[in-house]
Amino acid sequence: MSHYSNNNGRGGQASYAGRSAQRSPTTAKKHMLKLVILGDSGVGKTSLMNRYHSNKFTGQYKATIGADFLSKHVSITDPHTGSIRNVTLQIWDTAGQERFQSLGVAFYRGADAVALVYDVGDTKSFDHLDNWRNEFLKQVGLDESGANFPFILLGNKIDRPESERQVPRPRAEEWCERAGLGSDIGGPIPHFEVSAKTAENVDAAFLELATLAVIHEEKTRREAPPVLSYAPVGGHGNRGNERIDLHRQGSSSYYSNGGGNDCC
Repeated sequence: MSHYSNNNGRGGQASYAGRSAQRSPTTAKKHMLKLVILGDSGVGKTSLMNRYHSNKFTGQYKATIGADFLSKHVSITDPHTGSIRNVTLQIWDTAGQERFQSLGVAFYRGADAVALVYDVGDTKSFDHLDNWRNEFLKQVGLDESGANFPFILLGNKIDRPESERQVPRPRAEEWCERAGLGSDIGGPIPHFEVSAKTAENVDAAFLELATLAVIHEEKTRREAPPVLSYAPVGGHGNRGNERIDLHRQGSSSYYSNGGGNDCC
């Protein structure tokens, strides 16, 4: 079943960014998010980043060596809480050549969301999406099956003549359904057909990516276990001001200074 339409790169299913706009905003919070762009060499990752960041495009191709990043300040509304995040997006453009993929673990670390990019006129770039997704999840220590992590899929270069298209929209939508966002976020991976050359759907796609990152970060923060710290210990005599080190393991002493009775 299709969730997307041709008029805006997405379809009848409301985007997470769209749901954000429907809520009344509350207190603003400062935030930083790391977004990573992955895909084969030549699919237009750098062009998409530059178009979103600076609204610029050049038709000259220059391969990215290792990785590069740009920062952009935006305001994101959490669709679940209505709170506004004054977000600094750190957008990482990674090399698509195989010889640089061993560097991935360094660039993937700390990522809050990932944009997977293919060229609608290049079947191989689409066929390699599973490799990019699975390698990223492996490097960050997540299960490849049903991983709860924010991805979006970008089919770039829709400015090409339709006769050059090799990846039909329904095929990409099927992939998004199969890969999914995991049980935490739910639903298929959002899919946008975009053009770095004409800027079509680029802003909407990155806004969706940032919104998913905010949702995931907020959910992770809420579900994180409480941080154990030192707690005061009431007691007799001069022990009234002593504290328990809740992080200590393997010690038989109940009190942090080694005195007192052994803990049971």
